[in-house]
Amino acid sequence: MEFRLAYRRYRLPFLAPVRTAHGAWTEREGLYVRVEGPDGTAGFGEASPLPNSGDETVDGDEALCRSLGDRIDASVLGRLPAGAGALKGALRGAMGDPKAPRHQSLGVAALLPAGRAVLLEAPPRAEAGFRVFKWKVGVGAADDEMAIFDDLIAALPSGSRFRLDANGAWNLKTAGKWLGRCADRPVEFVEQPVSPDSRGADDQLRGLSADYPVAVALDESIANDRDIGRWIDAGWAGYFVIKPALLGDAPGILGRLAAMKARVVFSSSLETAIGARAALGEAFAWAGEAHALGFGVWPLFSNPVFDGPSAVPFLRLDDVAKIEPEALWTAAI
Repeated sequence: MEFRLAYRRYRLPFLAPVRTAHGAWTEREGLYVRVEGPDGTAGFGEASPLPNSGDETVDGDEALCRSLGDRIDASVLGRLPAGAGALKGALRGAMGDPKAPRHQSLGVAALLPAGRAVLLEAPPRAEAGFRVFKWKVGVGAADDEMAIFDDLIAALPSGSRFRLDANGAWNLKTAGKWLGRCADRPVEFVEQPVSPDSRGADDQLRGLSADYPVAVALDESIANDRDIGRWIDAGWAGYFVIKPALLGDAPGILGRLAAMKARVVFSSSLETAIGARAALGEAFAWAGEAHALGFGVWPLFSNPVFDGPSAVPFLRLDDVAKIEPEALWTAAI
């Protein structure tokens, strides 16, 4: 079947800068694709690769779309380079890749700000019903953050669980100190304790996972399909933090993860609602054990039209179905 292809670039400021180990992030860039079939029915996708993660860029995806022309068919998915996973996934979804849902609602982890601001923002999230909390660490001094973490645990209800996301900011010594500290605390997992770019990173991650009782999760180490496949082949026993919006072959990768009974946490890549609709579709169709979603990120953009479903303790499938891609496509002009 032949499709008519159109694409549109967007640049959207965040409501507030997103603080990570790489510094302050102030805006999101990406690409919308629209494919129209012979019957006039249109599908939409979003390619929004992450900066500082992998080789795919918005500029590169835009150049690829330009090279494809205005007529494509499904064979284009096999012709795109392996490093264009976000674009490949966007086109796959836009051409029609429906998933049968297995869940009607899923829990959501509350995303907390870095630093001492967490002590002000976390209690209202708990009052709203959240019981899983993700906190960005590796932004300040380790000893200071450890002290804040103890205060955070004390401030939240018993039974709360925590995900600590270092974004690869620690060295091996600091990572070991944190994992040891977390052994008797309600930590679900520590996410990406060392950078995938550090020397011997894979061995360091395997060693940390084996040496401490707290689970380790891979995030930046699995930036694309190829990386995920490598860790599947290695038999990784920790968590996989999967950002479906970055996958070129989500059905294949998620099928392999389900077959090995992997612990998978579905996470946002701070995409807009078009990308969120597709990514959450994968999460609601996941056949394995359900873990709280890493999609508690909205409201995120200065223009709320582009936000996905509001951050709530439980996200319903109906909330995802309400997203109207055509409206976002039009608003991105």
